[in-house]
Amino acid sequence: MKKFSLKTVKGFNEVLPPESFRWRVVEEKFRELLEGYGFAELRLALLEPTELFARSIGDETDIVEKEMYTFCDRSDRSLTLRPEGTASVVRAYNQYSLGKLNEINKLYYVGPMFRYERPQKGRFRQFHQLGAEVFGEAGFYQDAETLVMLAQFFHELEIKGVVLQLNSLGCENCRPAFRERLQAFLKQRLDALCGDCRRRLDENPLRALDCKNPQCREAVADAPLISESWCTDCREHFAGLRSLLEDVGLEYEVNPKLVRGLDYYTRTTFEFLAGELGAQNAVAAGGRYDRLVEELGGKPTPAFGFAIGFERLMLLVDAGIAPLPRPFAALIALDEEALRLLFPVHVNLNRGVRMTTLGFQQKSLKSQLKKADKDGVEFALIVGSEERARQEAVCRNMKTREQFNLPFVRLEEALRELYDECRRSS
Repeated sequence: MKKFSLKTVKGFNEVLPPESFRWRVVEEKFRELLEGYGFAELRLALLEPTELFARSIGDETDIVEKEMYTFCDRSDRSLTLRPEGTASVVRAYNQYSLGKLNEINKLYYVGPMFRYERPQKGRFRQFHQLGAEVFGEAGFYQDAETLVMLAQFFHELEIKGVVLQLNSLGCENCRPAFRERLQAFLKQRLDALCGDCRRRLDENPLRALDCKNPQCREAVADAPLISESWCTDCREHFAGLRSLLEDVGLEYEVNPKLVRGLDYYTRTTFEFLAGELGAQNAVAAGGRYDRLVEELGGKPTPAFGFAIGFERLMLLVDAGIAPLPRPFAALIALDEEALRLLFPVHVNLNRGVRMTTLGFQQKSLKSQLKKADKDGVEFALIVGSEERARQEAVCRNMKTREQFNLPFVRLEEALRELYDECRRSS
């Protein structure tokens, strides 16, 4: 009979210890940094009406066309596991009338997203994002603050070689003219474009600039630049952003073909690139989307946001950034009575801090000391029949192998004193 075995669905990412602890440390750094800049956390729903993403991301995008996990529930409603966070945040902003509560809303989120794409290094079908959105600020100061904040986050994680690329996609006043120029250019090179770019030519020609197909990249090498079509306001907005970044010493590159893959962006768009990630090297990306709130049923509201791919980020974070915290002492019970005696000590010492370990299986002294050594504890507290007769536990320094006795009546107090003394001297 074949052995029964179940595994996770292909491409659905799980994070095991000790990696999960490293994730938590990075996540806490993110929360601390953003809350310092005035952001508050929004915990989003996993399932959304499919229409939300079709309207916001765009029918002609790869996400909507090929990658969404969409199904009908028992009420025959079309639902989708969220493939990205911005549309859900905008939906929540409108649904709960957050604009009426505060003129400026700064929100961040942390959680899983879902896209059906080929699993590869740093990219999964269930993946995780750190993201943030700001509603109500139209000026380039907000763009600059967000970019500086992200650069600070990468600096605090000690990630080297991250490059900021910038562009502006113009606005509803100047982008239509560029769109027509680009369409005319692409129609002259129709045979050189991939099937997706040809199909999207009428609805979303800008996607050709973002296509990863080498043939398309070559075809658009001398395409018109959107900067040539900017209106005065867009030109001043981008110039103001660049000036602020230069004032604070944040280096950047202007990439005139950076358009991003989603339909809702206007004006500033950006990516933070990390060469160590290979071809798919964007670790954070985002930009301005001043019309999306209105398009999803709200009042006209300027907005700016970003998302960080957590799996890709962790490929860049030093593996030694956050080892699991080591316990201070191993409590070693050599029989059942010793275990009953040490259990309350173990519980009381671990309130608020991981101070001790206690093995419940009463293995041999040799095996328990070996385990304590592996755990990296500083002291082992040993109790067996002889120690109970003396009413004293043996305390062994795991580095020097020196031993001394501690009376039962003050085990907790003595271990706390020893812990505080070692922390003061370290």
